[in-house]
Amino acid sequence: MSGQEQLAAIEQDVRQAVLELAEAGGLRPGQLLVVGTSTSEVIGQRIGTSGTLATAEAIFRGVEAAREKVGFYPVYQCCEHLNRALVLERTAAERYGLELVSAIPVPKAGGSMAACAYRTLEDAVLAETVQAHAGIDIGDTFIGMHLRQVAVPVRGSVKRIGEAHVTMAYARPKLIGGERAVYSREAAGLAPAASGETVGKRQADNGMCD
Repeated sequence: MSGQEQLAAIEQDVRQAVLELAEAGGLRPGQLLVVGTSTSEVIGQRIGTSGTLATAEAIFRGVEAAREKVGFYPVYQCCEHLNRALVLERTAAERYGLELVSAIPVPKAGGSMAACAYRTLEDAVLAETVQAHAGIDIGDTFIGMHLRQVAVPVRGSVKRIGEAHVTMAYARPKLIGGERAVYSREAAGLAPAASGETVGKRQADNGMCD
C-alpha cells in the first residue's frame, strides 16, 4: 500500500469509528467529542517519538467528515507538555464557558494532532480542560480526564487506526437509585452499623456488573 493509500485508509477508518461512536452515544449537534491521538503509534512507532503532520491531517479529515454528518464540536487533546490542554473552536469554548490558556501547540510541544487542529480549525483556541460528551483515543493517549461522568465504553468495528489501538467511550448521566442500587448494609453483605441505622429499605437483585 502506498503512502497516499495508507493516509486514505486512516481517514476512512477515523470517519467510520467516529460515526459509530456518535451513534452509540446518541451524540447531538453542538456536543463535545474529544480526540486523543498519537500519530507515532498510528505509524507503528512508540508514542512521542515519530509524530507526523501528514498522519494528523488524515485523522483531522476523517473527524471532519463525521462532524459534517453529526454536527458535534471536535476537541483535540495536546500531549503532557501542554498539560493535556485542548484545541477547539472559540465558539465551542464560549458556548461551554471554558477557561482558555495561552500557548500555541507545535509538534514538539502539544503534538502533531493538536498542532494540525490549531492551524486548521476556525478561530482555534486552547482550553485547560473540558467535560466532553464522548471521546476517541487513538494510540492509548488517555482521554478520561476530559470525559464527563459516567463513561461507557464503545466497542466499534474499527479496532486499530493504522497501527494504533483504538478505544472509545461516551458519557451518560449518573443513574441514581437504579434497579441494582443497594441501600442497606445487610443487602451489601456488611455487618450492621454500630448505631443500628440503615440508609434505606430497597434490596438489590442478583445482577452482577462484571
